[in-house]
Amino acid sequence: MTDVVAELRERVCALHRELPRNGLVAWTSGNLSARVPGEQLMVIKAGGVPFDELTPEAIVVCDLHGALVDGALSPSSDAATHGVVYRRMPEVGGVAHTHSSYATAWAARGEPIPCVLTAMADEFGGEIPVGPFARIGDAELGAGIVATLAGHRSPAVLMRSHGVFTVGPGPREAIKAAVMCEDVARTVHLARALGDPIPIAREDIDALYDRYQNAYGQR
Repeated sequence: MTDVVAELRERVCALHRELPRNGLVAWTSGNLSARVPGEQLMVIKAGGVPFDELTPEAIVVCDLHGALVDGALSPSSDAATHGVVYRRMPEVGGVAHTHSSYATAWAARGEPIPCVLTAMADEFGGEIPVGPFARIGDAELGAGIVATLAGHRSPAVLMRSHGVFTVGPGPREAIKAAVMCEDVARTVHLARALGDPIPIAREDIDALYDRYQNAYGQR
């Protein structure tokens, strides 16, 4: 298990580079976690560490209530939130959190991003929903994420007045969902500046989602 955790810390540390590279974070905000397979544990970024100073030692091990198990640094203030997602969504192996500008602007309005792009149908299977307001750092925020995602195929949720949380079977998939969420948030914002975007019909969304999830790419 020591080797598994060490490899996971290295992988999650490397994946954090995708957050600033894709313009999803500012300063030290944002984080990524991964479930430790077969254990009631996760690895997550330590709080307040700049991304350009991040090392595997700054990826700490926590239990699924956000308590530190191994590491010299304090975990992210979002650790308890991530832990709720892992406890209640056993299929999830990675969670990402960002305050990316366009998606968070939708969250500030408390408005879901409507499914008006084939890229949204592919990746999210419909709109990107909005979850309730909750304070940072406790289980209530995690409970809101879980409750909102339960009624959607989307791996992304906009938590009102806060930012974006994304999930995936692993940390790489969670990061990808965060990147795609910001991309479509920006495009739909620009489309609305020109007028009213045209919704995609439900049957077309379903067909696009099925093709992308089950036939697209290398299998």
